Amino acid sequence: MAVATDKAAQGRFGIRRPALPPWFSPAAAAVCVLVAAVLPLFFQQASGFIDDSTLALAYTVMALGLNVVVGFAGLLDLGYLAFFAIGALCTGWFSSGFYGNANVHVGVSKFQQSLPGIHLNWLLVVVIAMLFCALAGVIIGMPTLRLRGDYIAIVTLAFGEIIRVFVTNGDELKIGSNPLTAGRAGISPIDGISFTGGQPFNQLDLRPWYWTALGMVLIVLFCNIRLRDSRLGRAWIAIREDEVAAASMGVPLVKTKLLSYATGAAFGGAAGAFLGAYLNTVNADQFAFSFSIFILAMIILGGLGSIWGVVVGAVVLSFINYRLIPDTLNGLPGTFGLDFELAQLSFGIFGFLLVIMMVLRPQGLLPERRREMELEEHIGADEQFVQVQA
Repeated sequence: MAVATDKAAQGRFGIRRPALPPWFSPAAAAVCVLVAAVLPLFFQQASGFIDDSTLALAYTVMALGLNVVVGFAGLLDLGYLAFFAIGALCTGWFSSGFYGNANVHVGVSKFQQSLPGIHLNWLLVVVIAMLFCALAGVIIGMPTLRLRGDYIAIVTLAFGEIIRVFVTNGDELKIGSNPLTAGRAGISPIDGISFTGGQPFNQLDLRPWYWTALGMVLIVLFCNIRLRDSRLGRAWIAIREDEVAAASMGVPLVKTKLLSYATGAAFGGAAGAFLGAYLNTVNADQFAFSFSIFILAMIILGGLGSIWGVVVGAVVLSFINYRLIPDTLNGLPGTFGLDFELAQLSFGIFGFLLVIMMVLRPQGLLPERRREMELEEHIGADEQFVQVQA
């Protein structure tokens, strides 16, 4: 007869977890959503806090998309800015007067119908951006099918740089008499979001932008959770843990990897389409390599493969980057007689935070249970259970 010691109460792998009722997680999620939904009502319509929160939510969508590739499937992607660029370009192509000799208007306001160019309803632009990015995700995934580890990172990094150079020099490429991109000059202005063809959102009232970004986060969260718990999600995790074992168990590696790239890219394209409209411009300077590292840092900070951890990491890093450093602590070096601003060291600060995380809590702020068990000490140790012969 086997009798468990006290450690059995800690779980099979010795990880201490508080005993929570089954309704706690859904209730906590509902409370968080409710608080997030009413939060803008406590600030002015054009408050800087709402602006920072809107950007944080958009970056959360991107981080959740990258988490599908890096966290679920274990494929290191350093070129995620490509999908931000493609999604943003779609808003420039299909929601502005960039192609001034065209006259296409679908589901937009009366004022926008009087403007030259291509003006599509933003919901159509999001679908187009997701399709374009999913196709780009498959294209980037093709060369990586036989690669692993650092080699995948090199290929994806190259793809991101190709897209950046393409956007920068695309003004020299012509479709008829029209350039393909506007280069560093940028495409501006871009139509505001309007779901019903009525008055589009504007920058004087940021609340509709915030609620739109929040709705995108909720949709992507639902998709992430369903995908993680699906057969496809289990196949991604199997590839992440041991690709050879997954293939021997019948997991189709080519199809499964390409689906992870396409899914993550589609989410990134949706966020890019939103940011293109929200920032009201699309130019090459937005698509620096540092952006991919910024999104990847959100996943590492929150916890690889952890959906809720990625949300926490994205929100924390976004507010550090856009509020804490430039607004609160920017003049701190001056108090010590130093002649520079803290914003100039922002990426150094992010690097320092990641190093601290790797030393003190490598599994992330809110880790996935499987990864936490992998990093927990004494996993599978015999002292977990004591065999007592009856």
